[in-house]
Amino acid sequence: MKAEERWQARFRAPRVTLPVWARQAPARSVYRSNASGAWEIYAWDRSDGSVRQVTSRPKGTAHGTIDPTGQWIWWFADTDGDEWGGWMRQPFGGGPDEPIDLEPGHPAGIALSATGDAVIGMARPGKGFTVSVVRPGSPAKVIYEHAEAASVCSMSLDGSLVAINHSEHGDSRHPALRVIRQCGQVVGELHDGPGKGIVGLGFSPVAGDRRLLALHERRGRREPLVWDPVSDDQREIWLPDPGEITADWYDDGRSLLVVRANRARTHLHRYDLPGGVLTAIETKHGVIEAAAPRPDGSVEYSWSSGSHPPVIRSTNGQVVLGHGGPSSPPSVPVEDVDVDGPGGRIHALVSRPERGAGPYPTVFLLHGGPTSQDDDSFVPQVAAWVDHGFAVVRVNYRGSTGYGSAWRDALAGEVGHIELADVTAVREAMIARGLADPERLVLAGSSWGGYLTLLGLGTQPTVWSAGLATVPIADHLATYEDEPESLRAYHRALLGGSPAEQPERYANCSPITYVDGVEAPVLILAGENDPRCPIRQIEGYVSRLAGRGHTHEVYRYDAGHGSLVVSERIAQMAAQLDFVRRHIKPDGAGGAAHLHHD
Repeated sequence: MKAEERWQARFRAPRVTLPVWARQAPARSVYRSNASGAWEIYAWDRSDGSVRQVTSRPKGTAHGTIDPTGQWIWWFADTDGDEWGGWMRQPFGGGPDEPIDLEPGHPAGIALSATGDAVIGMARPGKGFTVSVVRPGSPAKVIYEHAEAASVCSMSLDGSLVAINHSEHGDSRHPALRVIRQCGQVVGELHDGPGKGIVGLGFSPVAGDRRLLALHERRGRREPLVWDPVSDDQREIWLPDPGEITADWYDDGRSLLVVRANRARTHLHRYDLPGGVLTAIETKHGVIEAAAPRPDGSVEYSWSSGSHPPVIRSTNGQVVLGHGGPSSPPSVPVEDVDVDGPGGRIHALVSRPERGAGPYPTVFLLHGGPTSQDDDSFVPQVAAWVDHGFAVVRVNYRGSTGYGSAWRDALAGEVGHIELADVTAVREAMIARGLADPERLVLAGSSWGGYLTLLGLGTQPTVWSAGLATVPIADHLATYEDEPESLRAYHRALLGGSPAEQPERYANCSPITYVDGVEAPVLILAGENDPRCPIRQIEGYVSRLAGRGHTHEVYRYDAGHGSLVVSERIAQMAAQLDFVRRHIKPDGAGGAAHLHHD
């Protein structure tokens, strides 16, 4: 298979997410799949093996879930990927969609009870954040509202208790946790103070059990906490191994599934609450995107590695759910690199071509978030570059998750410049080690990674040979003016205030401030309906490039912050490969780049 066919086959190969099942009807599940050509919601009845596509929309569907009784599937209907709209529900067995009578907005969480009640969080410009109780057939009732960011975490099985994360204290990066009743009465509150967030995960799956599972940061990283909001009894689960932690309940409420990400790989453990015993669960070396315990005590999980495509497995040894189409071609394994940086040891991941020897033309592919991380999972984009003879370097810069709270929170104030200092340290190390060719370096990324790409091209103009910025922030001020309320709150927490309060910082961290210094050709990919990195601020940046006659191209597509449509993702990858093919010099000489075709 030629390189062009191979990389496109990876994007086209059908994929599925981990099925989510109804707590009281575990044979009934929903999942998302791109088998139709766009990511949509599917219903799966395990009792007879039947599968039904629930949604079918031109731009795909991003959010869906199932109620505890298994009677209803809920999904969010936005407009062309703009993340603005309302919730719908449909009977599990099929039938007409029922719109939920709630004012449209940006989604901020949903929780469903066995009683039929739903609790829905919404954000709306100028109106802040609301949490409403929705009982189909009755008017929605607002039970919480505030100007600062808030979201729904969970609702107890009987619908009596509702958990909300909020940032009334003004820092959405470190939320507080509140439990209220459906009447709005506060039952309990956890707030650990500056720099220590409390994130709600879910109430116990046992009827009548009011315990809530959460994550705290009292010891420099997120760790599980079991909290009874009525008695305020708290049990901290101390875990000896390093890494980023999340957790889930086992069906009997007596054990926790602990998911630990450390150095770009995932490890599973079972924690027995009565005995306090932590037991490792054996899985293959790689990354688990999601995991959940089944009623029989087994654990289902979505697994992949840099070289192996995703699969839904169970600890009982079975493949849980097949994709029903051609398999994705594999890729190369990921290598770990550690580099001393200005803020401490930096962990990076390297993928190199199977043929030839360094130094290679190299793509520094920066992750979004910024509170995210690159890991050893299967990424078709990385594999495409490798197929074409490029090494790919991914840097878990300061601000990334997975390395403790201090590393994540080191990104504050002078954002952008902090991350790029770490990228610089890794880049210099890769050149010194003979991996990366300093004359053929591409800076690329999506979302926050796209922002860092534009900032890097402007502040390090002689370093990069080309830039690829997908749905970037180009101007923090203009982005703040157009983005959803939740992201405004995040901006304030990250930059220390609003643009009116921190005008110099917003300017200093914005790529548009340095646009006149850009030397490398740049390709910008932008969604027409993107609420997160809105098109207007990108247009302002592009007009500045055009005004000085700089070499640039813009790829605009009719969707939001990324696309859920397979053909569109292929088209965007093809545009990036073509752009680099035309602008990167081969072997340090003039002319068009040579991209390997096996």
